[in-house]
Amino acid sequence: MMRTDGYLLDNRQAEAGERGDVLGPVFDPTTFRYLEGFGIGPGWRCWEVGAGGTAVVSWLAKKVGPTGRVVATAPDVSPLAPTARPPVDVRVHDVGAEEPPGEEFDMVHARMVLSQVPDRERALRSMIKALRPGGRLLVEDADPALQPLLCPDEYGPDQQLANRLRHGVRTLLTDRGADLSFGRRLPRLLREAGLRRVVADVHFPVASPACAALESATIHEIRDQLVTAGHATDQDIDRHLANITTGGMDLAATPMISAWGRKA
Repeated sequence: MMRTDGYLLDNRQAEAGERGDVLGPVFDPTTFRYLEGFGIGPGWRCWEVGAGGTAVVSWLAKKVGPTGRVVATAPDVSPLAPTARPPVDVRVHDVGAEEPPGEEFDMVHARMVLSQVPDRERALRSMIKALRPGGRLLVEDADPALQPLLCPDEYGPDQQLANRLRHGVRTLLTDRGADLSFGRRLPRLLREAGLRRVVADVHFPVASPACAALESATIHEIRDQLVTAGHATDQDIDRHLANITTGGMDLAATPMISAWGRKA
């Protein structure tokens, strides 16, 4: 059944921990490269919005040190429990419905958050409001409509099955209110919101063990929804998971668009 809060991939599901573990190796290196370019260092105050795991929060905590502060927020903070000690402050928070934390930040970061938040404009305004003058905002979001295939090299029936299942996942996300072409609009939205020096880039892994692990974790998590909605049979999914295990397919991750700018 459709979740009322709009999320298909839910941190509260038992399999979400596995997905969180494999999401990092796909996208963390790119995120860290952008954050490193901001010059984050001791004493910085950072807000990690919609944190779904510990990797980015822990990385920020090491950078800001004991004199800095990292506020990590999410509607469900149970995955963040290992980081809940200074300089990290873990808080239950819905960026699309609540006011931002009551302080000014040097940097605010959100990854794969805005496209699944029903009130995206409010969430973006909230993040910008929380920045100090001159503070940096980095927003990263997938754009599945930019490249919708799991196997761009669709040369056989296994690749066709993989792409059919990816289409089913996209349909489920759309049904739950996700905006599958949101990532490409980030540069414009940041400029229209008044940010200066806006830059955007895209990370699109075409084949790697991390992409395969992410696909397997995602399919395990939403298997029941795919079958219930008629996008696949249990036999289809068993065959797809077996194909992933053999390592004979090139599985691409959804393009991740990163956009950043500075508050005037």
